[in-house]
Parts: sequence; structure tokens; C-alpha cells
Amino acid sequence: MKKILCATILGLNVREVEVEVSFIRSLPSFGIYGMAQTSVKESAERVKASLSHIKYKFPPQKLVVNLSPSDIKKEGTHFDLPIALLIALYKEEIEFSNYVAFGELGLDGSLKDTSLIFPIILSLSQNLKDKTVIIPKESFEKISKIPNLNIVCFENLKEVIESFKEDSIKPIKTKANFEYKSIEIADKKYYYLEEFSEDFLDIKGQERAKRASLISSAGFHNILFEGSPGCGKSMCAKRIRYILPPMSLEEILEKANLDALSLKEVEFTPLREFRSPHHTASRSSIFGGANRAIGEVALANNSVLFFDEITYFQKSVLESLREPLQDHKILVSRTKDKIEYQTKFLFISAMNPCPCGNLLSKTKECKCNEVEIKRYKNKLSSPLLDRIELYVQMEEIDLKDKPSLSSKQMQEMILKAFTKQKQREQKELNGKLSDSEILKFCFLDDDLENILNNAIIRFELSQRAINNIKKVSRTIADLDDSETIKKEHLLEALSFRMK
Repeated sequence: MKKILCATILGLNVREVEVEVSFIRSLPSFGIYGMAQTSVKESAERVKASLSHIKYKFPPQKLVVNLSPSDIKKEGTHFDLPIALLIALYKEEIEFSNYVAFGELGLDGSLKDTSLIFPIILSLSQNLKDKTVIIPKESFEKISKIPNLNIVCFENLKEVIESFKEDSIKPIKTKANFEYKSIEIADKKYYYLEEFSEDFLDIKGQERAKRASLISSAGFHNILFEGSPGCGKSMCAKRIRYILPPMSLEEILEKANLDALSLKEVEFTPLREFRSPHHTASRSSIFGGANRAIGEVALANNSVLFFDEITYFQKSVLESLREPLQDHKILVSRTKDKIEYQTKFLFISAMNPCPCGNLLSKTKECKCNEVEIKRYKNKLSSPLLDRIELYVQMEEIDLKDKPSLSSKQMQEMILKAFTKQKQREQKELNGKLSDSEILKFCFLDDDLENILNNAIIRFELSQRAINNIKKVSRTIADLDDSETIKKEHLLEALSFRMK
């Protein structure tokens, strides 16, 4: 019996799989076992055609391929290469324990890349440092971005077999090299772009909305824009993406991983994702559903999730947002398994002040009655609004409005605030701090505690709202280059609470 390592993917989780091959004296047949799904079972025909192309003759015996452990589903065409390799070298005295193989086979024996190879190897990268990873040449450009791997790539099955027989496999050590601007904090690099496809300089006026966008971006604080149609809510939301804090190597690779799993072109850039599902999107498309489909909240991890016209989303979708917004993770339970996704995203939302949109207008008449307005706003429950740290009521456009801060200027301010957060040895940005971390990093002196206590009584603030105010205050202090939270920082944070 021969065996070599491969792997399968379950949602965002990866499990190592041991591919075992054995020939048994029996009527000739070819069987793949171990909860192999259709894409894996089809490997039998591709492997036969590929081996026949290189003149390999199957012995007149029963061929058994087992994928262990046998109690989890195996998916993907990348099992072709390890199966074919073990069959072709079955009689050779070769030890495969230090090798991991991935690749789809063409009928002519060529090796092809698949959408699952990159995310699988990325997820397993910490466990593969002492092993040699065999991949198709097509996969090299992506896989080489993952640091500290020993990889060897081939164009076809014949090359792989001959390299093993001649003992001429010479792996290459990968080293990530990103040619982007970066800042270094505590011997760790964080990368960012200075390209602003959409610039805050395009927005005239709306200074309060810009200030809120700056605070939201610097600390990853959830934000809600309310205003009349055309006042610039979506413009602000779309520009936030370009001024967000820089990304670590791990975050860039994770974003690339999510790109691969969502069948997008993989890009190794420090530009965070901007996920903007339509309000008609189903609950399963937002949170993940059948067939291990990954939802928007998981794909937006470390990036932006934007709900435009938030009041028109299904009630079940909005209420289900509570867990990912609070715990920064979501557990999707299915019939036979449970999959946990990280959801540390920046949640941006926008809404009109009423169904017709003219309630705040100085020139247009609102056609809605009080019952309609109340029903419209009641679509957002108090527990959901409690998880949104910044609320901005935007003004109508005025002819006297002028541009002010550019995205470049805002990015420079955010970089300084980001540096302060990391120099405090924070693992997370201010908006994602845990309760214990809030006590450590968001300290208020006695005078500020008195101000906050008065606000608690006046506005009936929950404990969650109190923590959110402290986190926003900390971010405002960082933007002000202040080591401590001061009175003006706390008051500004309170001013952004929805009354």
C-alpha cells in the first residue's frame, strides 16, 4: 500500500486527507472510497486517461483508492495528481510521507490549477513547513505568495513521475514580496495603497459625515448614514474603502483566500473588499447556506459590508446580524456539520429618513404620515441599532458647499491613529476590542466617568452602548494624537449616538 497527503475544504475549514492506494488480487476494477463526492469519483476516468497517455499499463487487479479519514466529505478535482502518482509509482521504493500533492489532470496528462488549491494550501501553510508541496505550474504564481513553503511545480504527470524515479526533486522556498508602501511597527509590516479611485474630495460639504467616516475608518466602527436621497450617503460609504487602515501579510493572504473561494480573480493587494449585497438578497446568501456556500458576512471579514437602503432588507436578515456584529464570528449549523466563520467587518449602512425620503428636506414636502414613518423606522430594532457606534444625519446639498479633506489627507491621519493602536500592543482595532481590552485601553478618569454616568441616565444607555462610546472616544483620541481620552473626545463620541 502507498499513501500521500492531500486535503479537502469544508466551508472555510481545511482537513488533511491521506490518499491510500492498493492493488488487490481480484477482478480488474477501479474504486474510490471515503465519502468521495462526484468531482472526486470522476478522478478515476481522468487518471486512467492520463496514465494511458504516458503508456502506463494497469495490472489485471482490483485498484482501491481510499481517502482517509473516511467520515468527512471529499470535494475537488485536485485529488487527481496524488491518486495518479501513487498508482504510477506503486512498485517503486519511494517514501511519500514528506510530500503533499495537489492538481487536476488533463486527459493528455497535463497538470491544471483549480480554484481550491490556493485556499487549501494557504490554510495548511503552518503545517506544511517541513513538507514538500507538489503543485501544477499554473498554480505557482499564487502559491509563491505564501511565505515559508517548500514547493515544486510541474507541467505534466510524466515530469512528476520521472523526477521521483530520478530522485531529482528540488523544492523552492517561497518568500512573500509585496511591492506596496508599508509602515513597520514592532518588526511587522503593514501595507497600503495610495490610489483613490473614489476620493472624498469629490464630496462637497457634509463635514460631519466626513468626520464620522474618518472616525469609523480609523477604528473599524460600524456606522449608519441617514439623509435625503442624493445627499451623498452612498458616496461616503464607497470612499471609506480607500482610506481604511493598512493590512498585514496575513490579512492580504486571507483576503486572497476568500477571493479564491468566491471564484473571483485572486488579487494580492492591500485594498480591502467592499461587499454590497442588494436588499432583496436572501438570508442564506448573506450568512451562508446549503452546499457549504459562503455568505457575505464571511466574505467581508477584515473588509467592508455595506447595506444600502437598510430598512428594505428582510427583518430576519437584519436581526441575524446581531451575532456577527457583536461576537465577530458566526456559527452556521447544517445537518451533519457546523462551520464557524470570522466576521470582523466594518458594517456601513444607509437609509432615508422616511419612505418618501423628504422628511429632512427644506425644499420638498414629505408625503408620509406619522404611522408610516414610525413603521419605516421600526424595521431597525433597538438591539441592532445598539451595535452601530456612529450615527450621522446628513444635510441636503447646498450650492455654497465646497470640497475640504481629500482621501489622501484622511489616510495620513488614519495611518497615525493605526500606529498608536498597534504601539499599545492591541491585537484588534478599537472598534473590535473585547470587554477586557476596553478596560485596559479605554480608561476614563473620574471626571469623564461622571460625564458618562450623566449620559447613561439621560439617554438610558445599555452596557453595550457604553462600551461603544468608550471605543469611539479612544479612536477620536488617537486621531488627536492623545495618549489619554479627554473630555472633548468623550463628548464628540456621545454626539454620534442615535438619540
